[in-house]
Parts: sequence; structure tokens; C-alpha cells
Amino acid sequence: MPAMESPALRALIDDRYGELVARCRIAGVPLHDDAGVAERIRSTLLASDFAFDTWFRQPGWLAPQGLERLRSGSDASARIDALRLADDEESCLTELRRFRHAEALRLVFRDVNGLDELPETLSATSVLYEALLGAALAWSERAMARRYGHSRSHDGVLQRMLVVGFGKLGGSELNFSSDIDLVLAYPHGGQSDGARSLDNSEYFVRLARQLVRLLNEPTVDGICARVDLRLRPFGNAGRLALPFSAMEQYYQSEGRDWERYAWIKARAVAGDRHAGKQLQELLRPFVYRKYLDYTAFAGLREMKALIDAEVARKDLADNLKLGPGGIREIEFVVQLMQLIRGGREPSLRVRGLLPALTACEARGHISAARAKALREAYVFLRRVENRVQMLRDAQTHDIPGDALSRERIALGLGHASWDELAAELAKHRANVSEEFAEVLMPQGGRTASAPLADVALWRHACVETLDAGLMTASGFAPGLEAAEALQKLTQAAAVRAMPQRSREQLDRLMPQLLAVARNSAAPVACLLRLCRLVQAVARRSSYLALLEEQPAARLRLARLFAESAFLAERVIAQPLLLDDVLDPRIDQLPLKRADISAEIARVLATLDEREAEAELERINEFKASVAFRLGLAFNDGRADAVATARRLAVLAESIVVAVTALAERELVAQHGRLPGEGTGFAVLGYGSLGGEELGFASDLDLVFVYDGRRAHAMSDGARPLEGSRWYQRLAQRVMNWLTVLTRAGRLYEVDTRLRPDGSKGLLVSSLESFDAYQKSRAWTWEHQALLRARPVAGDAALHAELATVRRDVLAVARDRAAVLQEVGSMRQRWRAERDRSDAGQFDLKQGAGGLLDIEFALQGLVLAHAAEHPALLGITANAGLIEACRNAGLLDGGQAGAFAEAHAELLHRALACTLDLRSRIAPRDAELDRLCASVQSVTQRLGFVF
Repeated sequence: MPAMESPALRALIDDRYGELVARCRIAGVPLHDDAGVAERIRSTLLASDFAFDTWFRQPGWLAPQGLERLRSGSDASARIDALRLADDEESCLTELRRFRHAEALRLVFRDVNGLDELPETLSATSVLYEALLGAALAWSERAMARRYGHSRSHDGVLQRMLVVGFGKLGGSELNFSSDIDLVLAYPHGGQSDGARSLDNSEYFVRLARQLVRLLNEPTVDGICARVDLRLRPFGNAGRLALPFSAMEQYYQSEGRDWERYAWIKARAVAGDRHAGKQLQELLRPFVYRKYLDYTAFAGLREMKALIDAEVARKDLADNLKLGPGGIREIEFVVQLMQLIRGGREPSLRVRGLLPALTACEARGHISAARAKALREAYVFLRRVENRVQMLRDAQTHDIPGDALSRERIALGLGHASWDELAAELAKHRANVSEEFAEVLMPQGGRTASAPLADVALWRHACVETLDAGLMTASGFAPGLEAAEALQKLTQAAAVRAMPQRSREQLDRLMPQLLAVARNSAAPVACLLRLCRLVQAVARRSSYLALLEEQPAARLRLARLFAESAFLAERVIAQPLLLDDVLDPRIDQLPLKRADISAEIARVLATLDEREAEAELERINEFKASVAFRLGLAFNDGRADAVATARRLAVLAESIVVAVTALAERELVAQHGRLPGEGTGFAVLGYGSLGGEELGFASDLDLVFVYDGRRAHAMSDGARPLEGSRWYQRLAQRVMNWLTVLTRAGRLYEVDTRLRPDGSKGLLVSSLESFDAYQKSRAWTWEHQALLRARPVAGDAALHAELATVRRDVLAVARDRAAVLQEVGSMRQRWRAERDRSDAGQFDLKQGAGGLLDIEFALQGLVLAHAAEHPALLGITANAGLIEACRNAGLLDGGQAGAFAEAHAELLHRALACTLDLRSRIAPRDAELDRLCASVQSVTQRLGFVF
């Protein structure tokens, strides 16, 4: 016993312990009163009147065998099969209730004596009620079968009831004295096969009534479980059990937001569990929307308003569940994230609060600090709530008002006094209230008032009285374009067709967008793009909700639309990227090849069916999202140019791997596999992809190679193909799928002209012909291109053979002077044909001292010296080659430093041009001239004439 209990509490426990000893003596029950047993019994009596009452009625449970059951770590499922329910209803009621009391006593005993942690207690409580439901349903089904036969569908298939558990039962986190929220259903219509046949609609309603009576009917032994069926379609007015078709129709046409929240935790807990999976798949689109769903905020607010009204009406401010900072607010924070993102991220579709919170934290949607605060508060509140209910087996969430009960709860939870527990309780509730308020009503969110002047501007636009002068005066100069854009928006068909609720949302949002556009770096350009975006999403209330609810999204969007035309156009074309505007977590981006590949696999796993068109669309969405976030990180200065270009190349490589695997899967399904290990197919990345220096709008230079030893082999499918044709089709499919336009856009433009013999050659070459071409017919510029080539997808064994061919081709001894002359000649030719520089502007790629001068110089050095320094051939990226050439002594420290500095700055400016939708031509300035001069100086000293 705790040392600090009051005299009154000590007297209560002493008296009750004495009564139990006497009761055992009278009943002839041996109670081994050793110190360990006595201490645990007294701890249980401290925490629970229910335990005392149960032991007093059933003293046999204090015998050694009974105490052994109390100490048992196995839950009720281990003992339910031993429960043999009598055929008569009265005996069945008694046996169910006594089983429940015995198991509930075990839960109290293990909890208060520290034998179980909170998750184990909640899980075991849920298992207990599942076991009771299963036993009661089985008894009810036998009783119905005796009178009416078995239910069958119209096709004669046996039908069983499905019991779906909601709330904390669904989440396997049930309170000690909670009611159980159930929805009852059955798969199909039909009738029973007995002598007194019933239509299934009546059969299952009667079965439902019988089930509820067994659990909920009060007897001298109390009740077995409080059953609540109000979550069913149409609530109390609805039928007790419905077929799946009626359930689907109801949720499609009448389902409300609060029902979406309820179904997050729903799961089959008894009856036909296989059918339960079918029902949940049927209703998943209702619960989890295909796209990010910020309309979930509105539903949460409505529910919260109803709860707050009930709290005020019933004076429930201290209610552990519904009061401010209570358990329900924690659930709302987590469930909101699940509803918004669960349609896109299956990992969030978990039922229990703590597992769901962990999933949200793992995906970065709830920060580690917030998750820690919510987790600690939830565990604390649930422990207190459970002890409050264990005290008298009452379905309550209110802390008792009398001092003795409060002392018992505090001491039972290890606190020295009630005041100490109350202080910790207040701290946790304050933390929860703060987190909930931030999620529900972020500063500057929906409730923020827009400047009156901007409200007036939008009203003028709506009634067609807006002119250029008003816009100019309000900070949008010149105002004509801005005024026309707003007028055009109000008159757009998509806006005029908006339902009333969405139009009200737009009328609240537009003044906020006007305000953030005015404060951006380019007010008119920003507003024009925002108007185009709003028109694009006018039919999608979820996107309007995101902008209305999230002030951070509005500010970030305005900055982005003012500063980056390229990224703005991406958002307008793919509004799904709006979520990324709100998600600046560059550190949590999957940036390694393996991580991105795993992420693509995870994204594709969200699809209901493995179908190529849908998979390509989802890959497109994934690519757009990652590339967009890389653009945000670069635009914000959180990632430099070299890292950004490398990450874009990693993304492209992973996309090529995914598309190649998809194309191979589809080809195998049609024509079968070729003999041998692996596919014998490889994709080589050349140019910017091979050199890991990709831009935001770069195309992909690809070359396809296959194992020529399988050229004449036949595939083993129903429609066999010869190997050479099999590889040709595979290459064509990869090409087509990388370039095809889907609803989510196009992955990449692809250029295959670097293959042997260029455009005249076959799309896919055998390894042998590739080798022969490179060794006998390739020009020096083609060997320069090969320096940047690397395998990016396909068969690992063929990759190794290609690496050997590449090394053999490039590592031959060459005359340095001849190499420098040929490389210089090619550079001069390219500059003459492609350099767009003039006196005022500089072509960052082709200009004298530009990126290609650095690249050609590095390639010339490697070709001339690879025979003595073969390690140089292991690097394809320019940034890496600069350092490698310095280490090999081909560049001195000053030369390498000049190249590295110029390369980084020129690449930065080139990427910035792309983000501003400009060609890679920059105005000349002193810094640019200095860098280019340093590059020219180095190339001249190396002997190149560019």
C-alpha cells in the first residue's frame, strides 16, 4: 500500500479486506494470506469498488486457482472457447455476464498492480468484448436457425451477420466500462431456408435484436455490454441491419463528414469477417478520398461545435473525453491528418490512436515534438479515464467530486496526492488545447478577417465595376491586366457553376489571396497566376479549402507565384502540388536511389488494381511532387545547384527504373520471358542524366542495349517473340511510357540519337554491336558522350558487361595533342551553331567560358589520360570530375578551384533561368564576366582552343 493514504482510506481498505477474508472463510475458500497476495488484493481494493463487489459475490475467485487466472497474461480469447452457453436464454445471460465480470476483474487486477501497460489493458479489454460478441452472436445464430433456418442469398449462398466495431472497440483501445459502438450488416438479400422462412431483411433484424438483448439486457448480474447502434445509417431511424448494397448507397448519397471520421476506426469484430473486408473496400472511397482532402476541416469543426454545445449544456468542462484538452481533441488532430492524406498514403489508414499518431509522425505530417506531447497526454488521460471507470464500473469520463475517490485515483496512479495528479492533468490538457487550436484554427486561417479594402475589390469584381484605376490604387500597378484577370475569373464557367457553399468559400478566400499577392515581390504577376489557379480548381472544393485553411500555404504560394514562373505553371497544371507548397520538408525527401525506388513502390501500392495506365499516372504525380519540392528547396536557398541537379538525376533514374520494370511486366504478360537469368536488357543514361546534372526541364538521353546471345531465342508466352523483336518492343514501350501524355502530365521528353549510328541506327543494339561500333566507328565526340554514360535501369549482369566495354573503349592510350585538337574543334563547331550570346547577354551553357567549356575540357583531359588514370572513368558528374582531375594532377589547385566555382555559379544561374521560364541566357554582369574569364584562362593553359 502507498505510505501516504489518509486514515479514512486506510480504514476503508482494511474493512473491505477483512470482509473478503471473512467471506472466504464462510464459503470455504482458501485464501493464502501471504504478503505478496495481500498487497496485490489491497492495491486492487484501493482502486476499484467493482473489484470488491465482484470478489464478495464470487469469493471463489480469491482461491489460488482464481488468483492464478487474475495473474494470467493471456487475454479473454484464450478462455472463451471453454465458455459453454446453455440453450435456454436465462442461463446464457448469466454465463455471459459472469464471464465478463471474471475477465474484467483480471483487467483491473493486472492494471493496478503494474502487470500490464496501458496499451495492453486497452487491447485486452477490446479482445474481451470481441470474444463476448462472438459467443453471443453464435448463440443467437443457433437460436434463429432452430426457428427459421439459415439465411441464404437469392443464389442460395449461406449468409451470416457482419458485426462492425467502431470507436475505441474498432481501434482496439476500449475503455474498461465503455459502451460498444456497432453497425450490423449482411452481404445480400434473400431468405432463410427453414420451415418458417423469413426474408433476409427481417431475419437479420431479429438476429440483431437477439444479439443486443444477450449483451445489453439488465439482469441480477448486471449487463454484459452497453451496445450503441446509433452510428448505423439513418441513426435511430434506420433499420438495425442492412445489406451491403444499401450501405454503399447510403454513404454515397447521404454520408456525412462525421461518419467518415467514424469509419476510420471501423473493423469487423464478429460474424462474417471475410465479408467485412469486402464492405470496407466498398466504402473506402467514402472514407479516404483519392486526392488530398482539406474539406475534412469543415466536418471536424462541425463536430467540435456540437461537442462544445453539449459540454456547455451539461457542464462537462472537466470531462476527460469531451472537455477542452481532452481525449477527443487528440483523436481529432490525428484523424484529421488521416482523412486529408489517407487516400494517397495507405500507411495512415490505421485504426488505433497511438499507431495512427506514429504513422503520421513517421510520414512527417505531425512533428516529433508535437507527436511526443500528444502521445504523453493521450496515455496520461486514458490511464486516468480507465481508473475512473474501474472505480465503480461506470461509463463515465468525469472525475468524481468527492475527496476520497480522488485520493484513491491519485494514489492508485502513483501520485502522492490529488493536487499533484490534477496539476499534471492540467498541464497535459493545456498542451492538447494548444495543439488542437493550432490545427483547427491556425493564425491567419479561415477565421482571419481579410482587409476591408480587398473585400471591396473582390465585390467590385463580382458586380463588374472593377477598373484599372482601382487596382492600381490598391497596389497592383499597372492595374489593367490585374482588373481583367479578376473580372475574367468571376465570369468563368467553372466559377459561375460553383455550388453555394463553395462560392461562399471562394468569396472568403479571394480577399486573402489579394492581400498576399500585393505583399509579394511581383504583385501583378502573382495575382494573374493565382487567378488562373483558382479557376483551375474551382470545381475542387478540397483545394480551395487548403488555401482557406492554411495561411502558410497562401503565403508560400504567393511567394512562389511571384518568383518562379516555372513552378507556378506546374501548380496550375497539377493542383495536387498545392500540398507540396505547404510541405517544405527537404530533409525528409527520399533523395537516395533506393529510397526513391521504395517510395515509388509504396505509391503504386495505393492503387486498387495493377493497371499500366493508372500506374503511369501515379508515377507522373510522384515525379511531379518530388521535382516540385526540389524546386521549392532550390528556390528557397535550402539546396544548392549541384545538389539539386544531382537529386533531379536520381529522381529521373528511379523513374526510368520503375517504367522499365512496368514495361517488362506488361511485355512478359503478353509474350512471356526469354530464357536465361535476368532480362538481358539495359538502359544507359547519357548527357545530363548520365552526368547527374539534370535540370528542371531537361530531356533524357537514353540508349538501349540487350544481350545479343538471346537475339534468336524465343519467349515462353502464349504469343512468343524472337529475342531481337522482344527487346525492340521493350525499348519502344519504355520510350512510349516515358513520353506519353497522361492526365497527370508527361514524365520526360526522350532523345535516343546518341545510340550507335544515331537516328539511322536501331532503337536497341546488341551488346556486341554496341562494343564493335564504339571500338571501330565511333567519333571522338561519341567517346566524349560515352564518358558521361552510365547504366540507369535494367539487368545488373548486363550493366557489368557494359561497364567493361566502356572501360575498354575509353581507357585506350591516346595522343594528347590529337585529343585536345578534336575536342577543341567540336567545341568551336557547337559554339558557332548554338551560342546565343551577344554584347549584353551570355549563353550560360554554350557561351565562351560557359558550362560546356568546363565539360569539354574535363572530357578532353579524361580521354587523354584515362590510360594512366583509369579511376577517372568511374566518375560521370562534372563536379566530381573536377576534384578527380585535381587529385590525379591534371588540374592544379587554382585551376580546379576556378572550374568548381564557375561550374556551381553557372549551374545555379541556369536552374534559376528555368524556374523563371527563361532560356539559359543571363544578362552580363561583372561577376559573370569574371567567372567566364577564369574558365577561358584555365582551358587555354590546358591547351584547348575553344
